[in-house]
Order: sequence, then C-alpha cells, then structure tokens
Amino acid sequence: MANPYVSTGSVATVAASISGGDDLLDGGPGGPGAPGGKTLSALEVARRLMAYLKPHRIALIVSFVFSAVTIILQLTVPVLTGRAIDCIVGAGQVDFSALLETVILLAVVVALAAGTQWVQGYCVNRLSYRTVRDLRVEASEKLGRMPLSFIDAHPHGDLMSRVVNDVDQVGDGLLQGLTNLFTGVVTIVGTLVFMLTLSVPMAFVVVLVTPLSILAASAIARFSNASFAAQQRIQGQLGGHIEEYVGAQKLVDAFAYGSRAQERFERMNGELYTAGERAQFLSSLSNPGTRFINNIIYAVVGVIGCACVITGWPAPLTVGGVQTFLSYANQYTKPFNEVTSVITQIQTAWASARRVFALIDAAEEEPDAPDAIELSDPAGDVLVDHVDFSYEPGHPILRDVCVHARPGMRFALVGPTGCGKTTLINLLLRFYDVDSGSIALDGHDIRHLTRKSLRAAFGMVLQDSWLFEGTVAENIAYGRPDATRADIERAAERAHADGFIRALPQGFDTVIGEDGGTFSQGQRQLICIARVMLTDPAILLLDEATSSIDTRTEAQVQSAFDELMAGRTSFVVAHRLSTIVSADCILYMRAGEILERGTHEELLAAGGAYAELYNSQFAE
Repeated sequence: MANPYVSTGSVATVAASISGGDDLLDGGPGGPGAPGGKTLSALEVARRLMAYLKPHRIALIVSFVFSAVTIILQLTVPVLTGRAIDCIVGAGQVDFSALLETVILLAVVVALAAGTQWVQGYCVNRLSYRTVRDLRVEASEKLGRMPLSFIDAHPHGDLMSRVVNDVDQVGDGLLQGLTNLFTGVVTIVGTLVFMLTLSVPMAFVVVLVTPLSILAASAIARFSNASFAAQQRIQGQLGGHIEEYVGAQKLVDAFAYGSRAQERFERMNGELYTAGERAQFLSSLSNPGTRFINNIIYAVVGVIGCACVITGWPAPLTVGGVQTFLSYANQYTKPFNEVTSVITQIQTAWASARRVFALIDAAEEEPDAPDAIELSDPAGDVLVDHVDFSYEPGHPILRDVCVHARPGMRFALVGPTGCGKTTLINLLLRFYDVDSGSIALDGHDIRHLTRKSLRAAFGMVLQDSWLFEGTVAENIAYGRPDATRADIERAAERAHADGFIRALPQGFDTVIGEDGGTFSQGQRQLICIARVMLTDPAILLLDEATSSIDTRTEAQVQSAFDELMAGRTSFVVAHRLSTIVSADCILYMRAGEILERGTHEELLAAGGAYAELYNSQFAE
C-alpha cells in the first residue's frame, strides 16, 4: 500500500516510470539507475554475477573438476567404440577376448561418467540457487534502504517483479549458462586434443568451419537483445497494473472501471506478446542455424574420413577411426548447439540481471550522520524553526513555518487540502529533509539523530488503515513484537477493539486476510489504534484517526486518545473540527503558511478563517 505521507513525485516522473520511456531504475535522465545513468554491458553483467559466485567458489571448483572428469570419460567412449568396431571388421575376424575386454571397460567408463555428471549437476544447482538467494536478499534489503519517496514514485508491481520474477530469470539463465559453460569449454578443448592425436588434417577441417556457427549465433543474439529487454520491461509494467487493479478491486467495481481496466490490460498484454514473440523468433533462429552449419561439418568429416580409409590421404585411418572422429566432430560442435538452444533463457537472464542491478545501484536514502545521536527516553519537545520546503525546486510547499510543541501539548493542524499539513508530518519523521530552517526534538536537530530512534519516538494512526496477513495479535504487536498477550489485550481494550475481537472465531488468534480481509474499515482502524497504544510513544501523529468509526465508538476512542495523549506531545490532522476543540493550540494553514494559531475559543473570538470554517460545519 502506498504511504500517504510520501509524495508520489511529479506527474512527468510517474508517467515516465509507467510508460517505460525514461525508467528511473534503468538509468533514465536524472534517475538513480545504473552507475553513470548507463545500461550495463553484457561484460559488466557477467562480472557482477561472478562476484555473487565468489562466496560459493568451492562448489564452483568442485563442479568444474567433475565436469572435466565427466567430459574426459565421455570422450573416452568414442575411442573404446572405435576399438570395438576394429575388433569385428569382418566375418571370421572377430577378436572376442579383446572385444569383451573393451565392452567391460566401456561399461565402467559410462557408469563413472554418469556418476560424475550427477555430482557436477548437483554442484551447479546448489551454486545457482544459493547465488539467486543472495541476489534476492540483497535486492530485498535494498528496497528497505530506499527512501519512501522512491518507493511511491515507481509502480509497486514492477519493483516486486524485479525482486521475484527477474531474479528467478537470472537463476534459470545462470543454471543453464554455468552448465553449458563448464561442459562446453572442457568438451571443446578435450575433443580438439583427441582429434589432433588422431589426425591433424581432419582436426584442422573441423576447426576451420566452426567460426561460421559462432558468427551466426552472435549476429542473431545482437538483434534479439533489445527485444528481450523490452519483454522484461513490459512484464514489470504489467505486474504493476495487475497489482494496482487487484488492490483497488472495490473501487474498480464501484466506478464500473472494469472494462477500461481490461482494455488497458489487453493493450499491455498485447505489447508483451509482440515483444516476446519477436524475441523468441529471433533467438530461435540461433539453434537451427548453428545446427545446419554443424551438420555440414559432420558431412565434410564423413566424406574426408572415407577418403582417408580408401586412399590413405591426407592421413591413413581405419573404419573404427572414422567412427571415432565422427563422434568427436559431433561432440565438438555439441557445445555450440547447446548454447544456442538455451540462448533464450540466457538473454532473458541478462535482461533481468540489468533490471535487478539497476535496482541495487539506485541511490539509497542518505545515511545517518557519522555523529548521529541515538535518542533515548524522548520527552516530546518539538521545535519547528522557520522551515521552508518544496518537493520540486520553484514550487514551495511550506513557507517560514514556526511551531514549538512542548511536552504534553496537543496541536491540531487544520486547513484546506494541499495546505501542507501532511508535508509537515513528512518532515517531522524525516521522510524528507527541510530546505531551510530546522526541526529539533528535545533540543537535538533531527538531522543529527538516527532515523530509527527518531521514528521510534512517534506513534502514527493514519486515515487509511494498514493490516498484514497474520493474526490479530500479531498485527497489534507490529511495533512491539516482544509484547506479552496481556499487553496486547490491554491495548485492544483501551482502543475499544476487544469487544469485536473476542467475538471472532479464534479471538486474538484469528488470522486476518491480506489488507484486512473481511474486516470493516472501522474494525481495521480500531486495530491500528490498538497497535499505537501498545507502543506507548512519546509523540502521537493522528491523521483523521477516527474518520472510519461510528459516532458512538468515536466518542469512546476519543476518550482513550485523551488518556493516551495525557503528558504526550500530539499532532492531530483533522477536517472534522469537533474532534480538536480541546487542543492546546490549533494551527490553521493555507498555501503552506500558518495564518492563524490559538485555542478553539481564541480563534472563534478572532472571527477569522478558522471561525468561518468551523461555523460552516455547524451552520445548521
């Protein structure tokens, strides 16, 4: 759920991220993309992936060793097969003793090759999945270090797609790439050595034609790279659309937006189909193209081999030797076939890796100052001193705001929508830093406090309640996971939520569905209020905290809030002025400035903007 206390950025910024034209994560103009704002090259992607393999180098070495052993054993098979053929070259010329010995040795070699291949496959799988685990953990932790403004400025579905789908694609490509890399390198080197020992001219023929298949595969890969990148980008956008659609299903139905949402989905899905079809078609040309060239190599080897048997030129060979050489020629070209057969997965993995690394490389929230103070036992003295702030240069939101809230004071923020009430709370929590002026807590500039200790001093209840999938007790204890069951029940009782909670099938152990499940908005709000009451913070931030509760329950909860706010600094954002008449100071804001301040009675007596607003609500 988007944080209502964080700006979603400019319309141009959000539109660019949705359209994919200037994806901030992919190095768009001004965006925290890859280093230098440039797309990572394939070599850079490979280098960074190798860095994730380094902690698991033992598995890498073991895999490579067993791969080499497997290939050597497999390359021995054609030699033994050729020897067996030479033992039965004609009627009455069968050397049964030598044939039996060769067959037994062949069976042993095949069995050993199967065993070593299993060990090599196990190591590669272990290496690949552990690397993917590390990559996903880093990407997930990165999201936790990003400023909330960044999270809200990008489609959530796209961010989730990078952490889940793209990392999975990297894992699949890594698994396929490592498997084919290990076996391919050793196979090429091994077969080349074996062929040179059999016949240098024949080996020269095979090596001479091989570059044709490599050139064909490289050319096709260059054409298809852009399509794979577009495919992954559109897939992320589609994920964001679905996440948005499902999360706002009630709103979609209420405004009969379903058909338009479906049209938008079909358009994006069509773009994904087009990009995917183009990418798959181009990459699918690699395998048949290289196989065609490799079959030509096989045919040339067969023709020249037969000439060698018959004429002895350019080198003498036996029938078994020709068979052995044909097997080697086939095995020599096999790695090229295998690489081109998985080129789709590898290119998808490379495109996905770029997206994941763009997220990992994005600019993080500015770290705490080296001399930052860990605030303990906050008293709640808040001083806002001549603060100016704007989300975008040239568009000021707050102008010369001054507020001094002493411990225990209750401040109410009122005014028209967009006047800066929410922005002021953004600054109190350091979701953003001020442009000029300062904000101090207990005499310390909040920029010199650790964010964790600063935010721990605040308790916040929003107009939009947020619950996660878990038990009622776990949701209430979200800010204090070490709380006892007695503390949790006491907090629910103070929030007047224990009545409906105890009526649930499993009481406090009832599991809440995603985003509150079937609970009413009022019930969700009561649980959120109980959550704050449990944390017992020094400063309270209440944003229309009782807006979703009926009038009778509101009076009960307001009484509980009065008890909770006793001795604590409180900032209450309110549109329903009846809830803030007892505030120690009411700030009436307009266009980022504080126009009036005073108690309810003082502002009514002044007959200004606050009095006009109050009287308009109670005109009847």
